[in-house]
Amino acid sequence: MSRHDGRVVDQLRAIEVTRGFTGSAPGSVYIRAGRTTILCTASVEESVPPWKDDPDNPSGWVTAEYSMLPGSTAPRKRRERQKIDGRSSEIQRLVGRSLRAAVDFSALGARTITIDCDVLEADGGTRTLSITGGFIALVDAVASVPERAGRQGAVFTDSVAAVSVGIVGGEPVLDLDYVEDSAAEVDLNVVMTGSGDFVEVQGTAESGAFSRELLDRQLDLATAGIAQLTSIQQEVLGERWPLDA
Repeated sequence: MSRHDGRVVDQLRAIEVTRGFTGSAPGSVYIRAGRTTILCTASVEESVPPWKDDPDNPSGWVTAEYSMLPGSTAPRKRRERQKIDGRSSEIQRLVGRSLRAAVDFSALGARTITIDCDVLEADGGTRTLSITGGFIALVDAVASVPERAGRQGAVFTDSVAAVSVGIVGGEPVLDLDYVEDSAAEVDLNVVMTGSGDFVEVQGTAESGAFSRELLDRQLDLATAGIAQLTSIQQEVLGERWPLDA
């Protein structure tokens, strides 16, 4: 199958990652896949939500917020001032759930890390790229905590990354951009750990049902793609990679 951008069916878009992109947050990652561009920042608060506050068993929390900047898409998206829209709310819950799957909250201690994912340009796959970049920012934020510096491995039980797959023109493909996503017969977002376990699978048949065989082929593509993304995360973090190689 020939894709409109020349990629083969199991090929990710070109990934660019810059850590320390801003100086105010301990975790700050600029991440780009094709034209989709996101700034993921991770901030640390030395407190937890009231429902999490238990002096006898102190533990931390990880949460996320997601927003598309007005110029990230055309036509212009209205700025979310008072109330976020349903899509943004659903995505930030997905990002938070996904990142929490990799964290030992007792080891994190009684503190909250907030991952902010701000979409600078949207060309498909913003939620999955937010998870992949958010994990890198989360590792840097944990490393900034003095008592955890050099001991991030105690906090992380695994790594997490995500990618989209779908059926386009009857064929399963990996890492859909907007052109493909808008025409896809099936659209899946897959979140997995670096060790190969599934965290979440969101799937929709956009135009008719699809077979188990096509589902398995999409999951196989996603598994291979996330293995590549995990390798990129490990390379980018270098000595800060919190898990055994």
